Amino acid sequence: MILSCAEICRRLDVVPPPETLPDVSGVATLTEATEGDLCFVESADQHEAIAASAAALVLAPPDFPEPIPENVIRVPKPRQAFFAIAELFLPPADYSGIHADASIDPSAVLGRDVTVAPGAVLAAGVRVGDGSVIGPSVYLGPEVEVGQHCVLHANVSVQRGTAIGDRCVIHPGTSIGGDGFGYQWDGSGHRKVPQLGRVVIEEDCELGSNVCVDRATLGTTRVGRGTKIDNLVQIAHNVRLGEHVIMVAQSGIAGSTRIGTGCIIAGQAAISDHLSIGDGARIGGQAGVTNDVAPGTAVNGTPARAVSRNLREQAALGRLPTLLKEVKRQQRLIEALEARLARLEGEASGSSERTG
Repeated sequence: MILSCAEICRRLDVVPPPETLPDVSGVATLTEATEGDLCFVESADQHEAIAASAAALVLAPPDFPEPIPENVIRVPKPRQAFFAIAELFLPPADYSGIHADASIDPSAVLGRDVTVAPGAVLAAGVRVGDGSVIGPSVYLGPEVEVGQHCVLHANVSVQRGTAIGDRCVIHPGTSIGGDGFGYQWDGSGHRKVPQLGRVVIEEDCELGSNVCVDRATLGTTRVGRGTKIDNLVQIAHNVRLGEHVIMVAQSGIAGSTRIGTGCIIAGQAAISDHLSIGDGARIGGQAGVTNDVAPGTAVNGTPARAVSRNLREQAALGRLPTLLKEVKRQQRLIEALEARLARLEGEASGSSERTG
C-alpha cells in the first residue's frame, strides 16, 4: 500500500503541510526507518533524531518546537495516530473463502464473507458470524458460536458450547473450553468431577498464544468485554473476569475467583481460588494473592500485600546493616558498663569488709 501525505492528513483530520512530501509506503521506528516510512515521536527534543532519520513523514506532538522540520506533522496524539495509519499496512490474509481441505459439518452455519483455512474442523451446530476468519487447523467443537469479524489463528481449539463475541482475536495454540481441573478423593484415588459448564468470551477481547480458559464445572467461565490476555495465561473453571481486564504473560487465576472491571494482573502473578479482586485493582508481577483485594488497591509480593506497606518494609530492610552495626555497638557499651559495674561492686564489697 502507498499513501500520500495528503491522504494521511485527511485520515488524521489535520492540516497537511504546504510542502509536497514523499508518499508513505511503510511504517517503522525512527532509528530503523528507510525511505518511504512513517514514524512518530512523543517528546519535543527529537530534532536531531529526526534529522538523522530517513523517514518520509514523522508525526509529532502539538508542543513540538520550532523550527519544524519539513517532514514533521504535529498531531494531538502521535502514538495513537501512528498506529491508526500503521493498521492500514497489515499484510492481507494468506487465504480467503472456504478451503476445500476444511472439514465442516453440514449443520454448521457460516455468515457472509467467512474464511475457513485448510485443516480447520467445524463440528455439528457451529455458528460463525459475518467476516470472521477461521485459521489453519482450528477446531470448533459442537455448538460453538463465533461472532462477527473475529480472527482465530492457527491451531486454536474451542471446545463444545463455547461462545465468542464479535471482533475477538485468538492467537495460535490457545485452548478455550477444555475441562477444568476438578477432582475428588474417594478414599483410593482422585476421581474426576464432570465439567459440564461452558466458556463465554465477550466482544472485543484478545487472547495471546497458548492461553488456557477452562470450562466451568457448572455454569460459566466468563471473560469480560474488551479484556486483553497475554501469552501463556491460565484461567481456571468458573473464573469471571470483568470488562477491560489486562492479564500479562504467565499469570494465572484459580477456580471461582472474581476479577473486577479494569484490573491489571502483571506477569507471573498467581491468584488463589474463590477470591474477589475489586474493580481497578493492580496485582504486581510474581505476586501471590491469597486474600481478597479491595477495589483500586495495588498489591505485590508473596503473600500479596499493599504496595505501600511492602515499600516501607523494603526500605527498612535496606537499613538493617546500619541498624545491626548500631546494635552491636550498643551491646559493646552495655558489656563495658556491666564489667565496670561489676568491678565497682567488687570494690565496694571489699571496702565494707575492711571497715567491718
